[in-house]
Amino acid sequence: MPTKATAPKLKLARLHGRPEIFYSIQGEGKSLGWPSVFVRSSLCNLHCIWCDTDYTWNWIGTRFPHANDNKPGYQKFDKKAWIEVCEVEAVAREVMQHPCLNVILTGGEPMLQQPAFTELMVELRRHNAGYRFEVETNGTLMPNENFDAAIDQYNVSPKLENSNNPKKLREKASVYRFFAASPKAHFKFVVATPNDLEEVFELIRLYNIGNDKIWLMPEGSGRQALARKRKWLVEVCKEQGFRYTDRLHVQIWGSKKGV
Repeated sequence: MPTKATAPKLKLARLHGRPEIFYSIQGEGKSLGWPSVFVRSSLCNLHCIWCDTDYTWNWIGTRFPHANDNKPGYQKFDKKAWIEVCEVEAVAREVMQHPCLNVILTGGEPMLQQPAFTELMVELRRHNAGYRFEVETNGTLMPNENFDAAIDQYNVSPKLENSNNPKKLREKASVYRFFAASPKAHFKFVVATPNDLEEVFELIRLYNIGNDKIWLMPEGSGRQALARKRKWLVEVCKEQGFRYTDRLHVQIWGSKKGV
């Protein structure tokens, strides 16, 4: 075990002046509706134009466009003001304040911080072996051996062309193949228009992803946007044998952060 001086620290998103750790329900994918404690990492290796957690990566001075750029008052984020550097033990204590053993590592891209998140999982299980861990990842980073051994579920959300990320960044063949073969992994594709489906079908074919591992989710950070896409996307899931997921937290709380 590393000493306290050498132990990796977690870079978490800062929201309302504190690290973003909160108790809610899972709003998307396989664990939809499951009460969970969320630990939101800062930093991401992609830059999705419709991202609703852009305060984890869209820093002042970067060139990345965002759908909110034309909104009055929107501006990029001060990196120092939006990152909280935390000791793993302090994060574990905060997680243990909540009456829940399902923990979701989210982001940003949590797998940029695998050593520190592995330490967090080990620390929490040291207190209670019943802790269960999910990670929400964009599917571009390969898990290391220790992280893979500790995690219970990968919620893989591959980015399509609609994310505005170049293909060389968003599609890593070896990582796709790893997750397609892993019994812990499930794929959630964010679909904005019917044109996105051909891209989804090609990825499924290319990497031999089983239909039982596929969830389709409408893109949208508001109730109206989701409603416009929901009905036709449900029909696609029925035709193809995929699973449909909505964004339950958006339906309940709207686009509010930290819920």
